[in-house]
Amino acid sequence: MFILGGRPHEPGFRVPSTHSFFKYIVAGAGRPSAGLRWLLAILSLAAILTGCSGGADKETVAAAGSPGKLTIYSGRSSSLVDPIIQQFGRASGIKIAVKYANTAQLAATLLEEGDRTPADIFFAQDPGGLAAVEHMLAPLDATILDRVPDWARSPDGKWVGLSGRARTVVYNTETLTEADLPDDMFGFTDPKWKGRIGWAPTNASFQTMVSAMHSIWGEDKTLQWLEGIQANDPKVYPKNTPQVAAVATGEIDVGFVNHYYLFRFLAEEGESFPARNYHPRTGGPGATVMVAGAGVLAASENKEVAQRFLEFMLSKVGQQYFAGQTFEYPLVEGVNTPKVLTPLSGFSHPDIPIKDLGDLKGTQDLLRRAGVTP
Repeated sequence: MFILGGRPHEPGFRVPSTHSFFKYIVAGAGRPSAGLRWLLAILSLAAILTGCSGGADKETVAAAGSPGKLTIYSGRSSSLVDPIIQQFGRASGIKIAVKYANTAQLAATLLEEGDRTPADIFFAQDPGGLAAVEHMLAPLDATILDRVPDWARSPDGKWVGLSGRARTVVYNTETLTEADLPDDMFGFTDPKWKGRIGWAPTNASFQTMVSAMHSIWGEDKTLQWLEGIQANDPKVYPKNTPQVAAVATGEIDVGFVNHYYLFRFLAEEGESFPARNYHPRTGGPGATVMVAGAGVLAASENKEVAQRFLEFMLSKVGQQYFAGQTFEYPLVEGVNTPKVLTPLSGFSHPDIPIKDLGDLKGTQDLLRRAGVTP
């Protein structure tokens, strides 16, 4: 069944009609019984699969409702996206196979496979991974692209953002306050941070932040930052989650992560969990807002089914999942967000051209030059 985020059901609330019930739930204002949630899933998905048109003929409805198959290469972790992917499959009857791996690894796999790839959809953690294979993607329908703002989609219409993530600094609240933290990311090159920093240089989101640095600061200053952090003997982690855990235990004082990982710990361990997010006061690359996005492979024989999947992910039901369950930023209007999520208007973040965030090769070259990666 669908996992819907939103506010708790208020005592005494009454649902006067099916239409009002549907409208109430997709807005994230309540959580009905399991049976009614399943009914909502079927109703919502049926609307999406028929293009939301009231005048669809029987032939169109039959084709839209026919089960198909879909192969997804996902650079996003299964713990974050597998529930919503599999719920789409169960509700639609579409057989789904998902290959999970690092975004950069999957991009390399796609480039190697070429037109022989079995993938129908590439679901990437960041714009860099999508840009690396953009020439392999098919143009998306305007009805999909127009659901998100311009900054959250490919300028050439080849991929679309499905959720937003902000880069942030997670810090230990028992040893630091926000006042102790520098105004921007460059401040962490100060030797006083030696042995206190965690980072994940091979992580796709980290590399997108470095691409943002390159765009805002230029190559020389970005290289200086990488070498400065490297000189401060940072602890290296494979991804974001262990950094948040290490901050809480005092293994490190700060980590460079995406915003939503902290909220998963807070949800499980409560407000006493000794870590919080810091959005750098002056914004800059350390506050970059990125999209996780997806595109349909041009070689796919299941393009229609693949586009329906993207439509579902950008429906209010799909977007409410990201907002309420993974604490990411929805990209369509009218979706409620948890109170713990700092609104995008609540902190300074840079406006960076999508093409700059897509320079994955240039960023990886900088990391090697700085001695950060082999």
